[in-house]
Amino acid sequence: MIYSIISTILFIIILPFWYLISIFNPKLGYAFKEKLGFGLGKPLSKKSIVFYGVSVGEVLALQNLIKETKRQFPDFNIVVTTGTKTGQNTAKQKLGDIADYITYFPFDFPFCINNFFKKVNPAVIIVAETELWPNIGYCCNKNKIPLIIVNGRMSDRTYGSYKKLSFFFAPVLKKYTEILTQSESDNNKLISIGANPDTTKVMGNLKFDIEVNLDKFSPIEKNPEDRIIIAGSTHTGEDEIILTVFNKIRNDNIKLLVAPRHPERNDSVYDLFRQTGLRVGRRSNKDDFTNHDIIILDTLGELGKMYSMCDFAFIGGSFNKTGGHNPLEAIIFNKPVVSGPNVSNFKDIYAIITHTAAGTIVKNENDLTMQIRKLLENPDYYKKACEDCKSVFEQNRGAMEYVINELKKLINM
Repeated sequence: MIYSIISTILFIIILPFWYLISIFNPKLGYAFKEKLGFGLGKPLSKKSIVFYGVSVGEVLALQNLIKETKRQFPDFNIVVTTGTKTGQNTAKQKLGDIADYITYFPFDFPFCINNFFKKVNPAVIIVAETELWPNIGYCCNKNKIPLIIVNGRMSDRTYGSYKKLSFFFAPVLKKYTEILTQSESDNNKLISIGANPDTTKVMGNLKFDIEVNLDKFSPIEKNPEDRIIIAGSTHTGEDEIILTVFNKIRNDNIKLLVAPRHPERNDSVYDLFRQTGLRVGRRSNKDDFTNHDIIILDTLGELGKMYSMCDFAFIGGSFNKTGGHNPLEAIIFNKPVVSGPNVSNFKDIYAIITHTAAGTIVKNENDLTMQIRKLLENPDYYKKACEDCKSVFEQNRGAMEYVINELKKLINM
């Protein structure tokens, strides 16, 4: 209560200065009205299940849960909110045909939150990972709106900071109706800071709740003895690295499928590999590995299924500042993955898979060459890596069903 009063006074003082600064720094002012709770249109008539994923990673983690919630709770509006522009763009791209409304989460001031509540009429608010907002908790409690954290996690570094300030965070954590965490370790950390042990539970990780779908998929033809490496979602600069590594390890039975992340790069990547004199084909031409060493995947929407036919994969976007792409798209087919050092978009996933042989992070081109050789030349290691892929999914699945069951209890309470 005291925090709400103080923060409201500060909000009134800061607001005009914030607005002036945003004129010169548009980044600060982006979606300003929406975050204030204005410009949201007419109030929604039905009750809403509200999801909040601050940015891209959190939105992607919530994606399948949102779809299943839409199916399980057809009488409620589905509202998806984000905190960043990139998160908003991802939400519209991935969930535009699922959500009834997509907007920004309000600033953590009572005035903004109450405006937001009047618009979306929330029955429950679901926050991805560990976003702690004192006033959101206060306003939800005051209005008897269940507030849940799902996929909750806490790094060792964050835990150290929060532990020192547990006198502040303990009351905030207790405002959350439930805190559902990814692991026992995350659970224990949050409870030690002050979360209610009766309502802080392990749910697993939502990102592991994906399904295999090979409908209408035509694999690329290959010889029985061929070993297929996929370089998936590569970015500028990574194709050169892959080409250098491939030239070091290749023989007549080692084949490479390269999938550029951005379709506009397909031609330049094709030309890059052709300059080597290797036999390079295109998926769009229906070329196969019986007559080609390398094939460029220049069709849309096929990469996820292509992982089913490889022996292992390099996951791109990890040798630059992109932050990597989803390794689980390959691991779900029991195919080990190798990534460069920058995997910030999926660091929670890599924290799990790199404790096994299912996933490996390498520092540079030489390390990548060594790891690929190990997968190709050490049958016992390769077999274990494939088995670890299966184990990782078996141990981490079921999170989505867990959340849906908790929602049923809360919404019908």
